[in-house]
Amino acid sequence: MSAPVIIKPATGQESVWDYPRPPRLEDFRGVIRLRFGGILIAETRNAKRVLETSHPPTYYIPLQDVAAKYLRKATGESYCEWKGTAQYYSLAIENNIAEKAAWYYPNPSPAFAALKNHIAFYASALEECTVNGEQVKPQPGGFYGGWITSNIVGPFKGEAGSEGW
Repeated sequence: MSAPVIIKPATGQESVWDYPRPPRLEDFRGVIRLRFGGILIAETRNAKRVLETSHPPTYYIPLQDVAAKYLRKATGESYCEWKGTAQYYSLAIENNIAEKAAWYYPNPSPAFAALKNHIAFYASALEECTVNGEQVKPQPGGFYGGWITSNIVGPFKGEAGSEGW
């Protein structure tokens, strides 16, 4: 498999190939807004983002900034070698349900302890998912939860042809 052709970032852009491995956790003070079923599910200026080589940022929203009454525990879990074991939430507003639309780490690893009581959402499950007013694009592939904005360049893990990276 050939190596990815890395896009050179323009001024004001970030390349996911400049992100570290293992990933870095940092505070994000921009505005995150999420809507599902016509309802504002979350709005925050206190998100955290995880930056990892080849992945667009994944944003984690403090639980206190999420309308938790629309969250339903979902079955299953997954494991991240860096963050630990993730559990899932579905979103439910009346008959409008998005299965496994969000995940969280109930007991994150020590290096990612700041993610406790934070939730990440799959942009593909939401009708509106914005960072500083810009609608995001979901990370390709369906498994990863990164959010792509105009200031992030790839190529991205999950795109066709990225299996060998």
